[in-house]
Amino acid sequence: MNISVNPHVFLLTLFLTLAGCGIYSPYGAQTSGAKTYSVTAFELVTPLASAASALVLAEELRDRIQRQSTLRLINSDGELQYAADITVWDVKPVNVQGDETAASNRLTIGLRLRYENTIVQDLSFERTFTRFADYTSDQDLLQVEDELVREIGEQLSQDIFNATLGNW
Repeated sequence: MNISVNPHVFLLTLFLTLAGCGIYSPYGAQTSGAKTYSVTAFELVTPLASAASALVLAEELRDRIQRQSTLRLINSDGELQYAADITVWDVKPVNVQGDETAASNRLTIGLRLRYENTIVQDLSFERTFTRFADYTSDQDLLQVEDELVREIGEQLSQDIFNATLGNW
């Protein structure tokens, strides 16, 4: 069985399919035609957060965008610009048991993100993102802080990526 495909029909179909998709990267990120992005250092608004955690959270976002898009990271003034303040750093007991002791504690981190799309200004916004991670109450926060910040940073970076470049 020999199937013949008219090359003009094939090209027309391919063009119409791609024309309706907007400007996306091969990874599914809608970049609005941008080629570069920048992430400024996250500012500490809450006194409980450490400077090291601010660095880790900003780096998680940089890494996420590099892994999941074709955008190129530059130091400042990217076509897509990210800046954030750490506004929530809270530890609370959870899973309180019958003897009124907590089985675990919850670290909650919140960011106020300012996203500027210099190509399509209507896509720019300011929004709060919050995530948490639990750890057992027999551990001291200082023992597990680095691991928790990385875990929460992964979640926050995915949320931010979806809100800014996912546009699902």
